[in-house]
Amino acid sequence: MRAARLIKMVLLLQNRASMTAAELARELEVSERTVTRDAQALSEAGVPVYADRGRAGGYRLVGGYRTRLTGLARSEAEALFLSGVPGALREMGLEDAASAARLKVSAALLPSVRDASRTAAQRFHLDAPNWFREPKTPELLPAVADAVWDDRRITAQYRRGEHEVRRELEPYGLVLKAGVWYLCARVAGRESFRVYRIDRFTAVDAGEERFEREEDFDLPAFWEERAEQFARSILRAQVVVRLSEQGARRLPHAVDSLSAREALAAAGEPDGDGWVTLTLPVESEEVAHTQLTALGAEVEVLAPETLRERFAAEAARLAELYRPR
Repeated sequence: MRAARLIKMVLLLQNRASMTAAELARELEVSERTVTRDAQALSEAGVPVYADRGRAGGYRLVGGYRTRLTGLARSEAEALFLSGVPGALREMGLEDAASAARLKVSAALLPSVRDASRTAAQRFHLDAPNWFREPKTPELLPAVADAVWDDRRITAQYRRGEHEVRRELEPYGLVLKAGVWYLCARVAGRESFRVYRIDRFTAVDAGEERFEREEDFDLPAFWEERAEQFARSILRAQVVVRLSEQGARRLPHAVDSLSAREALAAAGEPDGDGWVTLTLPVESEEVAHTQLTALGAEVEVLAPETLRERFAAEAARLAELYRPR
């Protein structure tokens, strides 16, 4: 533990001209007294750490000293490629590995480009969770992530409806979608892949047995195909609607965007009022009512009659609610 901290201290000082004891303590998550002892230990070991006294003082490396301790461990290299998703790194237990990797890469760079990671972080950030939703990290995510990295089989118990099911899985990949973690895996002994929500796992046992990974498995392509299949599978009903020009523009933001674009492309020419009529696949009348309500007076439901009646009843209630006092 201390050896790793000493290496990190050297890399920090190598990447910056000088750092105060308070700054080092904050980066290393120790006390300033510990920083002083670590600096003395490094000096005794032959690393030229020099302490400047005074208000503007701090610790620095003398004489352009450079360490060669910049080789990346495998876990650090893997974590580095995920460093644009800091929340996901924390949830999978890889934050420390990514931090060490970034320091080692910075130490190996030329001084003219050493601040590249800082300038990039100032300009780009990926915020994966959805709006208005408090993300909750699944308790078993780190165990599943470890198995994914090592290609180790897991025995997982998960909720399916009112029952719990136990399966032996070959975990191929993790996907973070709108703040929800999914596992793409294959049941041991089968060829097809399935998708599981990690927050529905109630127990995970990762043994030492490894599986032979299909090298041509493409996780992004698999997820894109499966997500499209899922979206289409739940659209079991249809509604016929008229849309104003503004309603047509807003439709892809109110319902499934792919279905909306396809329905708009198949629609006929606008009528004399500039409205278009189209048939739209939806999950159910209940869901369609919730989604299309967001379009307000820019949409008119023509069929089914039960959904039209629901909109008419709600419109009457709104008219009564907002009648002049």
